[in-house]
Amino acid sequence: MSTTTLIEPHGGALCELIVPEAERETLKEKALTLPSLTLTPRQLCDIELLLNGGFSPLRGFLNRADYERVVEEMRLQSGVLWPMPITLDVSADVARTLNPGDEVALRDQTGLLLAVMQVEDVWKPDKEREARLVFGTTSTEHPAVAYLMHEAGEYYVGGTLKGVQLPVHYDFKELRHTPAQLRAEFERRGWERIVAFQTRNPMHRAHKELTDRAAEEVGGHLLIHPVVGMTKPGDIDYYTRVRCYRKLLKYYPEGRAMLSLLPLAMRMGGPREAVWHAIIRKNYGCTHLIIGRDHAGPGKDSSGKPFYGPYDAQELVQQYQEELGIGVVPFKLMVYLPDQDTYKPIDEVKEGERTLSISGTELRRRLAEGEEIPEWFSYPEVVAELRRTHPPRHQQGFTVFFTGLSGSGKSTIANALMTRLLELTGRPVTLLDGDVVRTHLSKGLGFSREDRSINVRRIGYVASEITKHRGIAICAPIAPYEADRQYNRQLISSFGGYIEVFVDTPLEVCEQRDVKGLYAKARAGIIKGFTGIDDPYEPPSNPEIVCRTTEETVEQCVEKILAYLYQEGYLKKEENNA
Repeated sequence: MSTTTLIEPHGGALCELIVPEAERETLKEKALTLPSLTLTPRQLCDIELLLNGGFSPLRGFLNRADYERVVEEMRLQSGVLWPMPITLDVSADVARTLNPGDEVALRDQTGLLLAVMQVEDVWKPDKEREARLVFGTTSTEHPAVAYLMHEAGEYYVGGTLKGVQLPVHYDFKELRHTPAQLRAEFERRGWERIVAFQTRNPMHRAHKELTDRAAEEVGGHLLIHPVVGMTKPGDIDYYTRVRCYRKLLKYYPEGRAMLSLLPLAMRMGGPREAVWHAIIRKNYGCTHLIIGRDHAGPGKDSSGKPFYGPYDAQELVQQYQEELGIGVVPFKLMVYLPDQDTYKPIDEVKEGERTLSISGTELRRRLAEGEEIPEWFSYPEVVAELRRTHPPRHQQGFTVFFTGLSGSGKSTIANALMTRLLELTGRPVTLLDGDVVRTHLSKGLGFSREDRSINVRRIGYVASEITKHRGIAICAPIAPYEADRQYNRQLISSFGGYIEVFVDTPLEVCEQRDVKGLYAKARAGIIKGFTGIDDPYEPPSNPEIVCRTTEETVEQCVEKILAYLYQEGYLKKEENNA
């Protein structure tokens, strides 16, 4: 692959950024003397689609002028339509070392060189403005806004790329096509009209019916093009989903559909993201894209209000359809008509016709509780695959994560809970207490804000591994910062249960209980940055359980937690053999 010039926006030639082979060796040697940046998982997704042409016409991470116009107008400085800021975020410490004109080596987490970047701009963005204009909200309940505010670095670095190689994947290699490879495959098959189906979820009978109708409507073929980069926290892992897609393929007419994987880091940006998806699919050689209900939306906030209207995405893509140069196949919600044993778009259902449907939330509940999933909803092979990796909740691992001030009673309740779980279940239980973790896992870390965050996230990582392997983890750090607790919630929830317990004990009571004299030392200025005195404690925004140790005994707190675990299905009564 080599760098090429686009003939027209999103059409013709691809803007591939891998340099010719002879130049790659020169770049590798040069990179040995350059500063290096290790890319995050999201940045790895972005750089793969930059290098392989999936983000044509971009030639690198956006410089400041392009970024500003994309945020404001959904256009690059050249005037070409581009709705999503593709930015390389870095910490303030890294930003201070970079200047326009510098070169920096971009590497994966193993140190593999992917590209060399020619720095054009280094700047501190107004993230609140970016969130408001790009995602339509500043609420951190929106996953992209939460990432922007709590995960992304403070500064952006923009510049062009010279690619050395694409990120390495060892899974599903035969399903990973670059845009050029997929275009060539369409040509080999003689496919001229191709409708793409974007998905981040397993596909069931309604999806199969919808995609069949779409292919028939355009008089062409179907590309199932699922996202296997970053999706919404809590989504089913892509390994499971890809196995489900493969099971589904046999239900299509021979030669109608094919499967290819897209290494995209979704932003869940609703209408803007739908336009972005259309550009990407055009680059991959598709002529049409299915835009469904609430396309690429994150759903609702905690008050039940949707972030986007159900058909906002369809309307925005149709507004730019001519400029995009890709056809839109809009579809409404598909529902099942049991009396006719068929599916219809909801707007085609006649008055009086009986309908059935199962939402994604309802499907997850049925899987978690081991309930039947009817054959009208999905195919037996797909359901079996889902059950294999998503067993009933009482067979999953889970984490109970305590948070509260020093002296609030976290450790006492956590220890009592551990002994009760060992008594009741016979399952492996691991207690990750703050002091113990500091001794064994986080030795050498101090008590700066950064070190505290690292400590809490290390605890979250260990708990996620325990949860993944279907054990029980109990964590009892202070965990003063909401961002760290949300990070752990997202990480652990992808593998099993996460139950946050806020031990809500007033500061004055914690000081009275202080057997170590830490509060007194903090009041005297001997200890600096002590939580609750001269460093803030941010109370949880939405804990599953609140324990008030001035009103409840340790035993009452433990029984409250156990009752929740039984109620939510993490424990079953028959586990108690007494």
